[in-house]
Amino acid sequence: MKLKDAFMSDSKRPHGLQPTRLLRPWDFLGKSTGVACHCLLWIALQPALKFNGGGHINHSIFWTNLSLNGGGESKGELLEAIKRDFGSFAKFKEKLTAVSVGDQGSGWGWLGFNKLQGRLQIAACSNQDPLQGTAGLIPLLGIDLWEHAYYPQYKNVRPDYLKAIWNVINWENLTARYTACSK
Repeated sequence: MKLKDAFMSDSKRPHGLQPTRLLRPWDFLGKSTGVACHCLLWIALQPALKFNGGGHINHSIFWTNLSLNGGGESKGELLEAIKRDFGSFAKFKEKLTAVSVGDQGSGWGWLGFNKLQGRLQIAACSNQDPLQGTAGLIPLLGIDLWEHAYYPQYKNVRPDYLKAIWNVINWENLTARYTACSK
């Protein structure tokens, strides 16, 4: 299966339109001639690749980070890492919430793993910028800060959304992500 076909067949997801938009310009690569044209085209495509590809990556992580059976606190190695890097689970939650509330406009609040330092870090990314490509962190938890994520239920009160999202965080998913990247 070609890369293009793999992305196009993924259109059943709630964010399935983004991979389609990501690859619409793909066809033009075959029409250009010469290395210089290919390079210029790839440079011209970077904003679309970052926005639409990042949106696909971010939402793919986001949906696995949520569960109707979620909430509570993490356990095991992940909880120990949170306590080590933030002082306590409550301080971690407070810091990620504050960073997410403080994001101006649309973006993402993240808990990521810094592989070089072996530590957890909190970050915010604008628009659909992917965490790993932007901050070099391996994404563990992504919180969608675009209005579409919370406006129907919380209107423009983002802090209420951020308070509620902790009730559906899938800590099993985050623990598995942490275990996979921290070894």
